[in-house]
Amino acid sequence: MQFKDYYDILGVKPEASEAEIKSAYRKLARKFHPDVSKETGAEEKFKAANEAYEALKDPAKRRAYDQLRAQGYRPGQEFHPPPNFGEGEGFDFSDLGEGGFSDFFESLFGNRAGPRGRPGPRRGRDMQARVEIPLATAFSGGRERITLRDANGGERVLEVKIPAGILPGQQIRLSGQGTPGMQGAPSGDLILEIGVRGDPRFQLDGRNVLLTLAVAPWQAALGGAVTVPTLAGDVELRIPPGSDGGKRMRLRGRGMPGKEPGDQFVTLEIHAPPARTDAQRKLYEEMAKEFAEPA
Repeated sequence: MQFKDYYDILGVKPEASEAEIKSAYRKLARKFHPDVSKETGAEEKFKAANEAYEALKDPAKRRAYDQLRAQGYRPGQEFHPPPNFGEGEGFDFSDLGEGGFSDFFESLFGNRAGPRGRPGPRRGRDMQARVEIPLATAFSGGRERITLRDANGGERVLEVKIPAGILPGQQIRLSGQGTPGMQGAPSGDLILEIGVRGDPRFQLDGRNVLLTLAVAPWQAALGGAVTVPTLAGDVELRIPPGSDGGKRMRLRGRGMPGKEPGDQFVTLEIHAPPARTDAQRKLYEEMAKEFAEPA
């Protein structure tokens, strides 16, 4: 059995904070998740990152592991756990499911026995997955069907309720949808990280929504009401006379819903339609004469 350097696996320093460890784990989990990664060995890297995080996220396990690591063990070095390793540390095993970890991890943290030497009940491990939803669903909420694949190639389909106004990077926890528990203990949870697919018209900036709106030269020059699409439907926007391209206008409360709803920002883009008839060409020529700079 070989020693594993969990800090090296996560790409963090031994003095990294809990937040830094969590952030590093989430990046690796997103990068190597079997549902999204096509890289060679992605599944093994995903499992390694998951194991490293399980070892370092719990203060008691991390403290015991740090003491062991300080003895000079290096990755790949032959290793046998010392007698009474971690005794008195009070490890938290409530989030460990059955299997899925290396012999190294199990030799340190996973072989604690219950009454009469039998393994005691253990809550199943939490699982993490990422799901991408359309912007319209993120705005209005709804239900999204997702397919999960396990390490053995099996699949299961879940229907997930999406709350209105959810933003990229936010999470949904599905109770009891993680790995099964042992000896009657509850299953873990499934934690879904939300991604929002790109939209041809709208862009997200936090809770604000950005839109570029094409207007004709005379609309920008003379002003007037124009129809503007929003995620909740079309609304009327009044353009002030003499507006230039690049002018930014705000539609309050028309962004993503929430305790404090975002706004929609509309950037004007002046678009000159092509002259397709002689009459249209003549109008452009007259405009050119009228707006020509004095000699």
